Amino acid sequence: MADVVVALGERSYPIFINTGIIDKPATYEQYIEGSKVFIVTNEVVAPLYLDLVTKALAAYEVHTKILSDGEQYKRIATAETIFDSLIEQRCDRKTTVLALGGGVVGDIAGFVAACYQRGVPYIQVPTTLLSQVDSSVGGKTAVNHPMGKNMIGVFYQPRCVVADTNTLDTLNDREFKAGMAEVIKYGYIRDIEFLGWLEANIDKLLSRDKDTLAYAIQHSCQIKADVVAQDERETGLRAILNLGHTFGHAIEAATGYTQWLHGEAIGAGMAMAADLSHRIGWLSTQDNDRVVRLLECAGLPVKPPGGISPERFLELMSIDKKVDSGNVRLVLLPQLGQAELIADYDIGLLNQTLRHFST
Repeated sequence: MADVVVALGERSYPIFINTGIIDKPATYEQYIEGSKVFIVTNEVVAPLYLDLVTKALAAYEVHTKILSDGEQYKRIATAETIFDSLIEQRCDRKTTVLALGGGVVGDIAGFVAACYQRGVPYIQVPTTLLSQVDSSVGGKTAVNHPMGKNMIGVFYQPRCVVADTNTLDTLNDREFKAGMAEVIKYGYIRDIEFLGWLEANIDKLLSRDKDTLAYAIQHSCQIKADVVAQDERETGLRAILNLGHTFGHAIEAATGYTQWLHGEAIGAGMAMAADLSHRIGWLSTQDNDRVVRLLECAGLPVKPPGGISPERFLELMSIDKKVDSGNVRLVLLPQLGQAELIADYDIGLLNQTLRHFST
């Protein structure tokens, strides 16, 4: 049985969260439509899990595309090489694309699946904490542009998500801590009790206690599934999932997608969003400090790297999917456990935040 269901009517799908499910044929067979499976993975994940998944898919004709690892490769040029391979292998509209890897692999494989022959089925098999709790869920697929993160993409839901928590055993500490940013985010935006639980259990999470981690993943996925079910295409409520992301995406773009991991940039971005929330009179000093303290306890950055001027920040933030009629809309915190997308904030206060974090 599914641990979480993303309820989207006829396009509803399960999220399976368990140990030792990545190599079981029964995990996949109900969600594969045709006779071919095309696995997209990368050079780090392939040596660890590609053989296990391939053996689980022994009943199918399996083809594989192994990508270079890194956010800098999440671009149109990489997607074109996947399209080339799909065509070369005579993959048709019933070919199932399987994304095996972290957020970059999942985003680009989903984007390719949405576009190839106007849409083929795909399955998400996330192998990082960040992808298990966030990017594999909800159907956002995209590639980056040098001027902006995820600027070219489409909403396209997978047939299922397979989150085998055993894959986190091979995740390095930096990637693991980056993934914690998205877990923590759910407490800030939607669930004050979960925030308190995270504060009480952060040490157990960082030590990768199996039961504690499984609960954090399941609860994070449930929160995201509930939000996506209400607002699949981000016309309103779903925007709250982007707390810190406008700031964070600017950090990633300014550093060429090579210096910081996505979760690290989002950690700093959430600290910046909390600071602005405090400046406009929403968060108290104590709650602002509480935001920063948990991020620090999780080993995440709470300020951007040096060298990004306030002017450069504003320039990059203006190239954001949440910009509306020239206004940079931001997700801020009226209080902990509640988030809101707003455009009518005082730009002078935003400049204060940018100056504060650029010194």
